[in-house]
Amino acid sequence: MLRPSSFRAALRSRVARPTRFASTGSNPQLEAAQKKAQEVLSSTQQTATKALESAKKLAGPLGETAGKYLASATKSAGPLGERAGKLMGAYKEPVFYNFAVFREIVKQVYRAEGLSPPSSVDAVQSAYRTIWTNATSKVFWQKAINNREIARLGVYAVEAYGIFKIGEMVGRRSIVGYKLE
Repeated sequence: MLRPSSFRAALRSRVARPTRFASTGSNPQLEAAQKKAQEVLSSTQQTATKALESAKKLAGPLGETAGKYLASATKSAGPLGERAGKLMGAYKEPVFYNFAVFREIVKQVYRAEGLSPPSSVDAVQSAYRTIWTNATSKVFWQKAINNREIARLGVYAVEAYGIFKIGEMVGRRSIVGYKLE
């Protein structure tokens, strides 16, 4: 028969001891990543400052007024930004680094593809007008079937539907159905 004291000793011996990882020691890879993140952040700030100055010069008096409003907004968001940075704690630097990397990738794609926003409202209207006339034209669909373009159009339709469904899933935070309570 087991005594309570021997039973407690047996339980203590079976409990797994948590291992403690050294968190105060220096990690050269972590320090290098932090240094790189700081460099990217400073270069981003410098680039933004230069872009703001060039935008002010291009826009003339209107740009100077917009710059004043932007500077006042930056000053007013300063303490809020500081508090948000403190709330993020140790995650602040990796988040800034990953955001900077994402921004650079988007910038490279933007330049490589030669992307630009539409220059006027007429350009947007003409693009949608062309899509509408093609979608409602019997000749367009007959030509697409004869040239076997219908497969390409079908793939585009499936992609659009898939993106729509993914957006629905994100919106309702569930893959199937809504969470009712």
